[in-house]
Amino acid sequence: MIEEIYICDLGVIQEARLPFGQGLTVITGETGAGKTMVLSALGLLLGERADSASIRRGQDQAFVEGRWLIADSSPVIDRVRDAGSDVEHGELILNRSISAEGRSRASVSGRSTPVGLLTELGEMLVVVHGQSDQIRLKSAVAQREALDQFGGLELAAALNRYQSTYKAWRELTQRLADLKASLAARQSEAEELRQAVAELEKLEARSGEDVELAEKAERLNNLEILRAAAALAHEALSAEGFSDSPDALGLIGQARRSLEQVANHDPELGRLAEQLKEVSVQLADASGEISSYLASLDLEGAGEINLIQERRAALTAAMRKYGPTVDDVVAYLGTASDRLLELDSSSETIDQLGVEYETLSESLRVRADELTSIRRISATKLAELVTAELKELAMGGASLVVDVSYADAYGPHGQDAVSIQLSSYPGAEPRPLGKGASGGELSRIMLAIEVVLAETQQAPTFIFDEVDAGVGGAAAIEVGRRLAMLAQRAQVIVVTHLAQVAAYANAHLRVLKTSSTEFTATDVVLLDNSARIEELARMLSGLSDSESGLAHAAELRERALAEFS
Repeated sequence: MIEEIYICDLGVIQEARLPFGQGLTVITGETGAGKTMVLSALGLLLGERADSASIRRGQDQAFVEGRWLIADSSPVIDRVRDAGSDVEHGELILNRSISAEGRSRASVSGRSTPVGLLTELGEMLVVVHGQSDQIRLKSAVAQREALDQFGGLELAAALNRYQSTYKAWRELTQRLADLKASLAARQSEAEELRQAVAELEKLEARSGEDVELAEKAERLNNLEILRAAAALAHEALSAEGFSDSPDALGLIGQARRSLEQVANHDPELGRLAEQLKEVSVQLADASGEISSYLASLDLEGAGEINLIQERRAALTAAMRKYGPTVDDVVAYLGTASDRLLELDSSSETIDQLGVEYETLSESLRVRADELTSIRRISATKLAELVTAELKELAMGGASLVVDVSYADAYGPHGQDAVSIQLSSYPGAEPRPLGKGASGGELSRIMLAIEVVLAETQQAPTFIFDEVDAGVGGAAAIEVGRRLAMLAQRAQVIVVTHLAQVAAYANAHLRVLKTSSTEFTATDVVLLDNSARIEELARMLSGLSDSESGLAHAAELRERALAEFS
């Protein structure tokens, strides 16, 4: 709620501090005293356009500051923090200045900010009624939200059921659309993958096969060199009687036997003879392996090298397409096979999802119809209650119409188009709120709506201007009574000319104008009980010291207190 507004050099107001509290606060004063400047100051804090002509004559700038008490759960706090500022100890401070050159500056909690942020915060903090372009419920979205909140828990539960089904329906709709839109591309991809899988399955590549083939080709391309080297090595180890030249095995055997003959004279020579024996065994093994190697070379020939080169060429071609290594080619075969299975099942998936879509669509229709039915019941009740309020506010021929009709398509909040309209007199064509009503009538219409809606929703601060225009007597008392009723659930600030309205206020501010030949100044005073009675008497009869006026004013105040004590 608004805690205080400070005004400096705005219009006729030189300096004023307006304290506001809970409940109903009225602002009164003689015509031309400057009551509109109070609303203008508030408008500046809420982001309205600044006009340098509103600066007090002879001054360089006008300045307005407002303090709000904000609940911890308020979305205002999140928005302020998003803008880089903060709400400390639950107090939000907004200020705005206008220079004589037309420049305007705004700040939130001491941090400079675009004026647009004040507009955003203002929409969450205050609702102003009195001008047609300030109707809180002028948009279709706001009207639907108001009706849904009025509908209470039953409507909220139906809306939750619908939204849960709607979310699933939207996701399935999008999934089906994506599948169908990409069907041709998927079929093309499947054909390419099918060819690739067939090619790779025929190739039967093995992991590491390219390395094995490279080594084998290297060996076959150097067959004669390898054979000559292996034969020479084998002959050096073991001539096997084919050469008169001594071989390694023969020489080592000879050396071993020579040492064994004298080993009985020195054990050290016996140890060395044993070492030579082990060497002979190792050389014999090596000679055998070389002999086997030579035999394997004899089995390989030119025909095999041709086969190997063909195989290597096939693998190289596959690696260029699916590589860069044989391991990558092998892995690609597995991935492509899995993807092909997924693509081949897409048509079947579309058919299955189509069946699911039909079932979900029917469920959505049922949920939407249920929501529409509850909304229409709530709409009838809301219209009846507001129409009854209008009758008490001297608009007996007027009636509210809350229309719930089918929209063109399902939306996140149902298939309903909600429209709140007013029929000005019996038989008149219902028209949108704000069309064909004066400022005072519009304020009373909105007062009636707000009083009814306040039963089911948490409201911000309400400000009413011209709410008492064109009414008097008993109707004026009803206006005051309903403002007081609304003020039991929200902070309400009213600019009024009627004592019948002001009598119901929890706090009374009076705007006083002082004029001389040199200057005109306006002050705002918080009235005590005695001053309130005098101001009510002035509003009733034009005389603040008339005994009959004072008596009438006191009676008005006592009756109001008795109703809401």
